Amino acid sequence: MHIFLDALWDAVKDTLIILPFLYLTYLLVSYFSHNDNEKYSKILHHTNKAGPVIGAFLGSVPQCGFSSVLSNLYSRRIVTLGTLIAVFISTSDEALPLMISKPEFIPKLLLLMAIKIVYGIIVGYLIDAIISIFSKKRQVLQDYHDRHCHDKNEVTFEGGEILDSLNENQVKLNENVNQSENSSHDHECHHADENEGGHAHNHSHCCATNIFLDALKHTVIILAYVFVATLAINLIRGYCGGLEPLKKIFTSNSYLQILLACVIGLIPNCASSVFLVEMFMEGVIVFPALVAGLSAGAGVGLIVLYTCNYKKLGLNIFITILVLILAIILGIITNFLPIW
Repeated sequence: MHIFLDALWDAVKDTLIILPFLYLTYLLVSYFSHNDNEKYSKILHHTNKAGPVIGAFLGSVPQCGFSSVLSNLYSRRIVTLGTLIAVFISTSDEALPLMISKPEFIPKLLLLMAIKIVYGIIVGYLIDAIISIFSKKRQVLQDYHDRHCHDKNEVTFEGGEILDSLNENQVKLNENVNQSENSSHDHECHHADENEGGHAHNHSHCCATNIFLDALKHTVIILAYVFVATLAINLIRGYCGGLEPLKKIFTSNSYLQILLACVIGLIPNCASSVFLVEMFMEGVIVFPALVAGLSAGAGVGLIVLYTCNYKKLGLNIFITILVLILAIILGIITNFLPIW
C-alpha cells in the first residue's frame, strides 16, 4: 500500500508540474487554429505545388488538428496525396507539449521536429512526382487506345484500383473548390466529422467558441493520459524495482523498438503519442523509435480519412500501410544518424 501511495503522489506531482506548460501551449494553438478549416482549404487549393512544404510545417503544430483537416481536404480532392502524407509524417500530436514541459528534452524535441519536417517534405514531393508520372503514362496509353481501339471499356492498366484512385485524385485537384464543397459527399463528411470519435473530433476542430475553455478542455484530457501513463510507470518501478519489465517488452534491439513504436503510433488516439514520449523520457525506448512511432501516428487523422473517404476503402488501407512503411524507414535512417 505504501508503494502505491508513493506512486500515486509522484504521479500527481509530475502531472501538476506540466499543467501550466500544457495550458499555455494549447491556448496558443487554439488561437491560431480555431475554426479555420475553410481558410486552409482555400490556401492549400491555390498552393498545391508547395503543398508538401506547407503540410509538413502545419503538421508540426501540436495536436492532431491539421492532420484531421488535411484528411478532410484530401477526401474532397483539394490537396494531393503527397501533401497528406507530409502532414501525417510531421504530426507529433501531444509529444511537443510534453517535451516542452521538461526543458532538458527541448534539444531532442527540436531535432525530432527537424527530422520529421524534412522527411515529410521529401516524401511528399516524391509521392506526388511518382503519381504524376503514372498519370501521364496512363494518359498516353488511354490516348493510344482511343485512336486505335475506339473502346475504352476493354483496356486495363497496371496498378488496379489503387492507381486509378490516385490518378482520379490528381485530376480532381484541378476542379473548382466550390463544387466539391457543395457536393453531398462533403455534407456527409462534415456531419461525420462533427459526430465521429468523441475526443477525436474535439481534438481536430475546436467545438468551444471560447479559446480559453477549448485550451482548458484539451489540457484536462491530456493531463488525464499523462497521469495514467505516469502512474503505471511509477507502479512498475515501485513493485518491480525498476523499469526492466517494460524494457524487456520493448527489447534492447533498436530495430524491434522501431517496429513496436510504429504499431503503437498507428493507434488513432493521442494516448499513443503520450505513451511513446513517456517511454522515451524514462529511457525505455531510444530516440529513433520515438521518431518512427510519432511519424506513424497522425492522431485521429486516419479516422477522419476513413470517415470522409469511405468510398475508397482500398485507397485508405494503402495510405495506412504506406505511412507505416515510411515511418519504419525513417526510424531506421535515424538510427544510423550520429546526431542522436
